Amino acid sequence: MQSLWQAIVLGIVQGLTEFLPISSTAHLRIVPALLGWSDPGAAFSAVIQCGTLAAVVAYFWRELIAVVRGTLLGIAHGRPFETFEARLGWMMVVGTLPIVVLGLLLKDLIETELRSLYVIAGALAGLAVVLMIAEQIHRRRAQAGDEGRRLDEATWTDGLVVGFAQALALVPGSSRSGVTIMGGLFRGLSREAAARFSFLLSMPAVFAAGMYQLLKERHALLASADAARDLIVATVVAGIVGYAAVAFLLHYLRRHSTYLFIIYRLALAAVLVGLLATGRLEPDAGAEPLESPAAAAAAD
Repeated sequence: MQSLWQAIVLGIVQGLTEFLPISSTAHLRIVPALLGWSDPGAAFSAVIQCGTLAAVVAYFWRELIAVVRGTLLGIAHGRPFETFEARLGWMMVVGTLPIVVLGLLLKDLIETELRSLYVIAGALAGLAVVLMIAEQIHRRRAQAGDEGRRLDEATWTDGLVVGFAQALALVPGSSRSGVTIMGGLFRGLSREAAARFSFLLSMPAVFAAGMYQLLKERHALLASADAARDLIVATVVAGIVGYAAVAFLLHYLRRHSTYLFIIYRLALAAVLVGLLATGRLEPDAGAEPLESPAAAAAAD
């Protein structure tokens, strides 16, 4: 990070793109590359996601309280799956396991090779195509009179499928909200229910990733007062913008499909491939792996 201005811009980018199905990680790589800035790194990206996590908590605080209360009461009464709120709490836990396990196993790959702009372009286009297929299936169901199930009608299979879909978000360019909404549509949830489940399911994974990277890379992320300031500013800005993005997407999906985002993803992938093919961007443009002294010592 080189300036407070860059921190603000990256915070806005993170807040706008974390919840829209267009990939925040992709934009946090593409925007700095286009502007000639260095890659802020996987750790910086993970930590400022905590700002958008705070936005989700603020938006869904009533649902969260109900989920936590229902889960604890279910455990206390020896009937952990009796109510919808209790089941939803356990679905969030089970649905988070795939991304946690795969994230730890593929950590080095995610932080290095997978941040290539070629990989990001492929993921942008690939998920757009799969999301388009999910939309077509949803449309056929709607034409048959099935608008999709509500969130309180979600099953354990829904939780597992959406949880495994969320693991695809480990590939930069795929989009956490995009893959989870896609999984929900394939399972027959309504667009709004799929989006709500996507936001709720993101909370444990985003919190775990942010805390892990903050502890692991704290020496580099907090190397100076300016670095700490930039991290805090980017996180706060991401939270404010993210809250508005959550409200917008839920309202939008009540009346519209995800085709606007599908078209955007395909267009962005095409532009990115064009810039790479003509040499205007390098696949690893701006990439500077973030390495703490402790990580360097461990590598030795």
